[in-house]
Amino acid sequence: MAEVLFYHLEVRPLESVLPQLLEKTIERGWRAVVETGSRERAENLDTLLWTYRDDSFLPHGLAGEETDGHQPILLATDESNPNGATVRFFVDRAVPQSTEGYNRIVYMFSGLDPEAVAEARQAWRTLRDGNDVTYWQQEADGRWVKKA
Repeated sequence: MAEVLFYHLEVRPLESVLPQLLEKTIERGWRAVVETGSRERAENLDTLLWTYRDDSFLPHGLAGEETDGHQPILLATDESNPNGATVRFFVDRAVPQSTEGYNRIVYMFSGLDPEAVAEARQAWRTLRDGNDVTYWQQEADGRWVKKA
């Protein structure tokens, strides 16, 4: 059984939330895969993770390199898990196929995109069976509140 967390982005964009969640993942000694909907988006996130703060970066790589197995964070566009991650993030409408092999799944979606919201509802219905599922929504001040 995996812990599945849905993050409903409304106030702060993915670009400000994802690095913080990945920092917490690394602090706990976990490896992560971030699955995106396209190679272009993975490359954009690659740049972001090197530059999101002046005093820090997140060690990571783009999937498809010889060093994939050594990366604490891997950006991917498919369901592979070459770095042996126990946490998988789904962003930019990437669709979870399975929770198998993961301790935690993080599904992030924009509340400003009606299609993304509809897809998140479908993913909720699919993933709630056999998993510990929670739903987090941003308040106006950017804080996260557990709604379900």
